[in-house]
Amino acid sequence: MKARKKRFIVILVGLGALGLASWLVFNALGNNMSYFYSPTEVVQKKAPENHLFRLGGMVVKGSIQRGQELTVRFAVTDTANVVNVEYTGILPDLFDEEQGVIAQGKLNSMGVFIASEVLAKHDEKYMPPEVADALEKAGNMKTDVPAAELQNDS
Repeated sequence: MKARKKRFIVILVGLGALGLASWLVFNALGNNMSYFYSPTEVVQKKAPENHLFRLGGMVVKGSIQRGQELTVRFAVTDTANVVNVEYTGILPDLFDEEQGVIAQGKLNSMGVFIASEVLAKHDEKYMPPEVADALEKAGNMKTDVPAAELQNDS
């Protein structure tokens, strides 16, 4: 085999290996990403059913229902729409009605979000950036603190 042909084969094999490695990395990242959706997007069926994603908004006043064991049911809103959530586990200490929350889980066929993790805001000023953006888009930001300040506050 000529040197030129060997070099061409080596380059071709190298590009093939690089392409395969890139595909594997992007495929793994895509399968492990957890996208954020607001209650309005969930109601509009923009969120995938039976796929992991994050739901963010405010806990609806009067919606917290504690069931047997550690099961808790509550509703999350962006003030435009409401999604019912079911979670089994220990809730964060700061979880309460009318507080910002992000829940990670899957939407079942009945439209109930089955959460595997629930995160609550940590003080009276902070709101997760995704929740602040969703509330701002819905035109229902109930605070006199600008969204940019809420997002950058630590």
